[in-house]
Amino acid sequence: MRAWQVKELADPDQALALEEVEKPAREEGQVLIKTQTAALNFFDILLCQGKYQEKPPLPFTPGAEIAGTVEAADDGSAFQVGQKVLARPAMPAGGFAEWVSVPEASVFSVPESMPFEEAAAMYITYQTAYYALHDRGNIKEGEVLLVHAGSGGVGSAAIELGKAAGARIIATAGGSEKVQVCKDLGADIAIDYRAEDFVDTVKKETDGRGADVIFDPVGSDTFDRSRKCIAFAGRLLVIGFAGGRIPEAPANHALVKNYSIVGVHWGYFARLYEQEMVNIHKTLCSMYEEGKIKPLIYEQYRFEEVPHALNLLADRKTYGKLVVNVGE
Repeated sequence: MRAWQVKELADPDQALALEEVEKPAREEGQVLIKTQTAALNFFDILLCQGKYQEKPPLPFTPGAEIAGTVEAADDGSAFQVGQKVLARPAMPAGGFAEWVSVPEASVFSVPESMPFEEAAAMYITYQTAYYALHDRGNIKEGEVLLVHAGSGGVGSAAIELGKAAGARIIATAGGSEKVQVCKDLGADIAIDYRAEDFVDTVKKETDGRGADVIFDPVGSDTFDRSRKCIAFAGRLLVIGFAGGRIPEAPANHALVKNYSIVGVHWGYFARLYEQEMVNIHKTLCSMYEEGKIKPLIYEQYRFEEVPHALNLLADRKTYGKLVVNVGE
């Protein structure tokens, strides 16, 4: 079978090579899946560069989200041959491959109405956003939710899920195209942070009160500025640090405004509380069938274009999720 392998640590176009490798042998307790689509994530780039917290030995195949069809499973498995599923392969045998064999606990059924590209694109972003908003942020109907990087994969999921929860959504994005994406997703207010000061806009739109919940996957200066427009007793959700710098906050400021700085480490949560993560997946599938959420896909690429697609993602000029079509 064909699989992309990281042969040396470098940028994706130099690190990755499309190789002929052995089809994985399914072990007991695993599900063998014919990969149809695989979604790209920014950490795939970091893995190629050797800058991610996980550093699998060379060579390895990246790719953490796939959708496909079950080819083989244990007798008595919850999954049937031919069933449409999504899965989360683990390093070093990731999902940028024509077949994967993964533990059954890492496989999830999806509605038959969900296309493969949307199935691959929904898992990490929607799980992260749901866990952040509901479990960590305790979002309530009528609250104001400020979503940074609203056109990105996790940001777009947060807009949809916040809207479904009955929140008023203010989103930030860079450039007119991405601002329009946020509006199309359901944001009540969308701010081009390159042209406007989001702090001023949030204060204006809330009569000076500020945002009850702030969803921040950016960090850096965005985090610092967010502290200036958070409401009393608000919750500032720390999703990640796409802006590069890991910010710090003075404890006296949190005390005076009575707000919480809340860490959101979904991956660790999913390992510790697997059944709760499964319950979130079931909720998300129901929301999809009800038309409340729909993964935002920027573009679909051929399997041979994985390095090119990762380079586009690295340039931060895309929105939503990028997906590669692995199967024929």
